[in-house]
Amino acid sequence: MLETSARLLKLLSLLQAHREWTGPELSQRLGVTTRTIRNDVERLRSLGYPVHATPGVAGGYRLGAGAALPPLLLDDEEAVAVAVGLGRAAGGGVEGIEESSVRALAKLEQVLPSRLRHRVSALNTYTVQIPGTAPAVPPEVLTTIANAARDRERLRFGYTGHDGDETERDVEPYRLVHRRGRWYLVGYDVGRDGWRTFRVDRLKPRTPGGPRFTPRELPADGDVAAFVEKGVSTAMWRYRGTVLLHAPAERVRALGVGAELEIEPVDDATCLLRLGGDDLNGMAVWVGFLGLDFEVLDPPELAEVVLRLSERYRRAVSGR
Repeated sequence: MLETSARLLKLLSLLQAHREWTGPELSQRLGVTTRTIRNDVERLRSLGYPVHATPGVAGGYRLGAGAALPPLLLDDEEAVAVAVGLGRAAGGGVEGIEESSVRALAKLEQVLPSRLRHRVSALNTYTVQIPGTAPAVPPEVLTTIANAARDRERLRFGYTGHDGDETERDVEPYRLVHRRGRWYLVGYDVGRDGWRTFRVDRLKPRTPGGPRFTPRELPADGDVAAFVEKGVSTAMWRYRGTVLLHAPAERVRALGVGAELEIEPVDDATCLLRLGGDDLNGMAVWVGFLGLDFEVLDPPELAEVVLRLSERYRRAVSGR
């Protein structure tokens, strides 16, 4: 049987690791009676841990949120993960969090056992972190968005596009995505009746917020990361075009066409490919690399470039 102090620590660790435990479950885990469990719970409460108890057959014990943050018990892997995470957070990404991360890391390293301190030190010494160049985001903006998503409340904000124009948006927020140093909001733009990706450093929340909303099915079959990747990859295209490929959509996908490009089946023998880029000549050459017959539907400028290329190729073999 565990001694009282060791048993209290074990009980606390169990409560922190699981949503809810019944009295018999804790009794079996610790090898004591349910009466002893009740007494130990009272001792934890006297130390400031808000342990909530629900009576009845379906009841149990769970650790709640208190007025102050009590000490946390971490196993070895959890402690290393937290230390490494704090080290990365100290590198920036969220405005004002660097100093807090350094202070928290210093406190954690001070109490880490020697074996774990060496592991964390090795990771920090032999890991190179390239500082991001993305603008830092105030933590209160992130929490405002996260709270609105949690409570299913519309978010109203001013948004500055990449062209510098500012617009007012009314959006149902769903997810925050962190990609390569930047924060993005995935939400349903009510005014534009469609899913959108917004850079968080370019938005300014307005108060008050909007009304509550009924959740919709997420885009991209719920793959929010893929949705953001596609949106970010195509947002800065200077030119966009549509071509009709004389091949079924399955064959085009098998060629490894980028996930950010949209392929729409027309029939069993053709499909539409929507592509883009910063250079029309590069777009025309890339479509030719597919090795498929195609027709340029738009824009006219892309069709002119394809025509010039075809004439150039014809001249290259005209003497044969």
